[in-house]
Amino acid sequence: MGRTEPGPGLSIPNLITLGRIILVPVVVWAITSGEMRAAFFVFLAAAISDAVDGFLAKRFHMASELGAYLDPLADKALIVSIYVGLGIAGALPISLVILVVSRDVMIISGFMLSWLVGKPMPIRPLPVSKVNTVAQIFLATLVLAEQGFGFHAALVSMLVIILVAVLTLLSIAFYLAEWVRHMNSFGAGH
Repeated sequence: MGRTEPGPGLSIPNLITLGRIILVPVVVWAITSGEMRAAFFVFLAAAISDAVDGFLAKRFHMASELGAYLDPLADKALIVSIYVGLGIAGALPISLVILVVSRDVMIISGFMLSWLVGKPMPIRPLPVSKVNTVAQIFLATLVLAEQGFGFHAALVSMLVIILVAVLTLLSIAFYLAEWVRHMNSFGAGH
């Protein structure tokens, strides 16, 4: 499967990404059922699969256009679902859940709007967004571990919650600036 050209078919990285999407309802069910230890392990498997599919796509030249759309979709579905589930379970502040979900809705809406007006934005995560995603995953893992294994890291959790909130706000600001710049460059040419 060591193709060097992106193809329309389902490559191994794309199948792994689809598997991560399938894990979303499983982890949400585990959280809402109070099975936090199971949720921790399912989420950990999903997070590891994200690293594996990215490695395979790059290392073995299996990157594809489908994968470019599927991977961020899987990441967003997983993170948003985890945060909503943890918010409902009372394990994360609702204000943080609203901020994280709103950011993703804003980004997706911006991409859709640019596409609808005939000036689609390229899908590429900004550096602050990559750091934000890592912090969001770390926080979800920490909270699931606290809930599932009964240890308390209240100070660390609070610091990471603050970090995620700040990074999420920065990410919103950077994406908004990028979107405005992109849309203005479109208007200048017409």
